[in-house]
Order: sequence, then C-alpha cells, then structure tokens
Amino acid sequence: MHIIGLRRESPPTLDATGRQLAVVARFSETLAALAPGVFTPKGLYRYSCHEQANQHEQDCLVQAMALLAQQRKQSA
Repeated sequence: MHIIGLRRESPPTLDATGRQLAVVARFSETLAALAPGVFTPKGLYRYSCHEQANQHEQDCLVQAMALLAQQRKQSA
C-alpha cells in the first residue's frame, strides 16, 4: 500500500468545530458537483438476493452515466 498526503483524520467528537463543519461542507459541495442527478430513484426496494440488489444498482448507475454523457454531448 502506498500512502499519499499527510491529512490526519480527526477523532469523532460530540461537538463539531468550525473547521470540521467547513470540511464537511466542502465534501458535500464536491459530491453535489460530481453527481448532479440521483443515481437510484427514491423508493423502497426489496430484493430476494444480493445479486438482484447489485444488478439494480448497476442498472441505475448505467442510466445515470448515459444521461450525463448525453447532456455533456449536447452542451459541447
């Protein structure tokens, strides 16, 4: 394993500091920018096995990626 960077994880605390809140806000903004749409539609899903759940997750991801590629192609 090769470790890159020197960032140290802060231990969990009951009271958040301003610095921790800023880190979480930055992470949330990054996620929102990377994934503007929702990959899996809202709802309750029940599967009879893990393979079905994995297949559904993969199908939703493929649809989201295709939609994103189509949007990027249209804007270019």
